[in-house]
Amino acid sequence: MKQKTNDFLMLDSGCCFGEARLSDPNFQDLMDFIDIYDLPDHDLSSYKCLVITGLIDQEFLYRHKEKIREFLDMRKVLVFGGNLFLDWLPGGSSFVPKTIRNHNDYDVSITKPHPIFEGVKTEDMTYNKGVAGFFARGHHPLPEGAEVLLNLPGGEPITYIDRHSTNGTILVHAGGDLFGYNSPVKSTGRIAFQLTQWVRDEYSQLQERGVQV
Repeated sequence: MKQKTNDFLMLDSGCCFGEARLSDPNFQDLMDFIDIYDLPDHDLSSYKCLVITGLIDQEFLYRHKEKIREFLDMRKVLVFGGNLFLDWLPGGSSFVPKTIRNHNDYDVSITKPHPIFEGVKTEDMTYNKGVAGFFARGHHPLPEGAEVLLNLPGGEPITYIDRHSTNGTILVHAGGDLFGYNSPVKSTGRIAFQLTQWVRDEYSQLQERGVQV
């Protein structure tokens, strides 16, 4: 088994669309990867952050959801990007698709300034090669006390932080993997780097709070 070398761990879905992540040097230097089906027997205690994408087998995660909660209750960070349809993520609710009448219904707005999206233009999030909707096409109903970062025109929360459902912190984005936004061509290329730094800072705060208690 590959030895842990990084602070981040991504669950590999085995989907062909995720293969680029495995060979991307930016990801290899940042995070370790394991096959999702190795999760039950894998020691997560040394990792600061667990990264899960929407390509994952959610039925398998549902059967092992206590493993997820145990990780978070160690005051760790979990980043999920995708559409939930099963109750495996603490505080999570099933994805609600956005009713679309025209492309403006996909416009992304910043609910409140946050380090993850600092310097990122909302039009760059909304449009990819002139097409809207890649960043988010719906939302997840919020858990109690969630901090909303981004929303759609109807006020639907597409990105939120949950610090109340567990002892840890959960970042949920109702779209693709935010760590994939690392291209220097658009302002969205800042997201992966800034998200990485936010996770490290959040983890440190969680651990400090645990020591104080």
